[in-house]
Amino acid sequence: MFELLGGKMFGCECFCWRKHTDHQYPLPQPQPFFLPSPIPEWPLGQGFGTGKINLGELEVVKITEFERVWSCSLLRGKAEGVTFYKPVGIPDGFFCLGYYCQPNDQPLRGYVLAARERVASSTEVYCDYDSDTDFPALRKPVNYSLIWSTDCGSGCGFFWLPNPPLGYKAMGILVTDTQDEPDVEEVRCVREDLTETCEIMDTILATDANTFQVWTTRPCKRGMFCKGVSVGTFFCCTYFISENQELEIACLKNLDPSLHAMPNLDQIHAVIKHYGATVFFHPKEDCMPSSVQWFFKNGALLYKDGKVNGEPIDYLGSNLPSGGTNDGAFWIDLPRDDNARKNVRNGNLESAELYVHVKPALGGTFTDIVMWIFCPFNGPANLKIGLMNIQMNKIGQHVGDWEHFTLQISNFTGELWQVYFSQHSGGEWVDAFNLEFIEGNKPIVYSSKHGHASFPHPGIYLQGSDKLGIGIRNDTARSNYFVDSSTRYQIVAAEYLGGVVTEPCWLQYMREWGPTIVYDSRSELDKIISLLPLFVRFSVENIFDLFPTELYGEEGPTGPKEKDNWVGDERS
Repeated sequence: MFELLGGKMFGCECFCWRKHTDHQYPLPQPQPFFLPSPIPEWPLGQGFGTGKINLGELEVVKITEFERVWSCSLLRGKAEGVTFYKPVGIPDGFFCLGYYCQPNDQPLRGYVLAARERVASSTEVYCDYDSDTDFPALRKPVNYSLIWSTDCGSGCGFFWLPNPPLGYKAMGILVTDTQDEPDVEEVRCVREDLTETCEIMDTILATDANTFQVWTTRPCKRGMFCKGVSVGTFFCCTYFISENQELEIACLKNLDPSLHAMPNLDQIHAVIKHYGATVFFHPKEDCMPSSVQWFFKNGALLYKDGKVNGEPIDYLGSNLPSGGTNDGAFWIDLPRDDNARKNVRNGNLESAELYVHVKPALGGTFTDIVMWIFCPFNGPANLKIGLMNIQMNKIGQHVGDWEHFTLQISNFTGELWQVYFSQHSGGEWVDAFNLEFIEGNKPIVYSSKHGHASFPHPGIYLQGSDKLGIGIRNDTARSNYFVDSSTRYQIVAAEYLGGVVTEPCWLQYMREWGPTIVYDSRSELDKIISLLPLFVRFSVENIFDLFPTELYGEEGPTGPKEKDNWVGDERS
């Protein structure tokens, strides 16, 4: 057991630990998180789910066992504090690249990578750098620089930056509970051409005056074709970090062109069967999803600029213009007949399925399974102004609504790591321990009424000003209306597999899936303002500033391939 000693420096109340037999730890210690059900044995493949990933000259493993080094309770931030960990259980021949830290108010579920040099076979070719070098991929640091310490005696927190040899990069920070400089054998630096730049992400610890801060990190360049690999380490410093400033640590770079750790087609199907989310729609939803084929078959029309009448769309979308860019020359609309139009607006839940795009993430160490869902119509917005809730007549409506969520899978183990919930013009990544699950390891996605944005939990989410309580309501709830994506899905793209997946014709349609609509927002909002009590009325101009931009007009939404996240990273 341990005795608590206190100290303070730079506005951060810090704690040292001394072994003792009669005291408990005063700070809560995170416990490991496990998915509700065991991970199955995946179908045979190359490197997916094998525990090791080849990055070219390096082979890496994910370390999830840790030994606590030091904990700190914050004066500014969450009182539960932060804990810094040393990775343990590193396999023989692999080397530590840096330490790990996380807040104490969440389960212990992080990782850091450990690496070793690979000996390439005579047939292997590495890309993007000149491999004709006598310098090893890994080297010990020359020594360490002390970044910050609590200066409160033996056993406190000391933060060390490895000083790499010339031509090498440090991958992470070390933490000790004594002032003795770490041994150079403790960590390895990586040859510079095997690394990429990284950036700070979430703040984990900050003193009152920001004289010392700790962040998580991620590669600067992220997306389907980017090679940056997150090491899982943290960065800290005592100075201001400006945007685009290069850090003193780096991330790894995957130079294996085969991306051997990505799942093959059989493994993709197995992963979706095991993790496919159940999407619940609101019990009062009247704009349901449908399959794309149902939408075409039930009267959707293709319009061309300059022509009055639209033409029917083939069941497979084979007569849609293919490729190019969204130049406004074509768009899709509902049938002209009133009854047919109403039928298509309502959607068809029985035909609905998820359209799956599988792509590499973080240099092929993770797989993003992007699940797209199509709704023929997006219903009118529900506005919240203080305690008032007002259903709009037309504002927010548009034809053709594409929404998505993304399952991020660790290629080391095949474990579901986090889920991205797309929400109109943005979204959020949610760790697995903050998800709701149904039937084993299948997460739940809640689709908002009319807008179809994705959320991790039921409730009311406001898009606008939370502080003033003004914006668009996103209402979510569980109901009898749902789609199980583990069985109702179609894989439409997986570029890294070559020609294994045949992309449907409609996926190549790069124009708008609905006509451009301009709303008479001022007229409808003027009526709302007139209902407000005098003491809470805003000017029309100010109220317009508080509402999301989609209230003023809707361009017809484009299809999945025209979205930034098709190739790039998710927006959050």
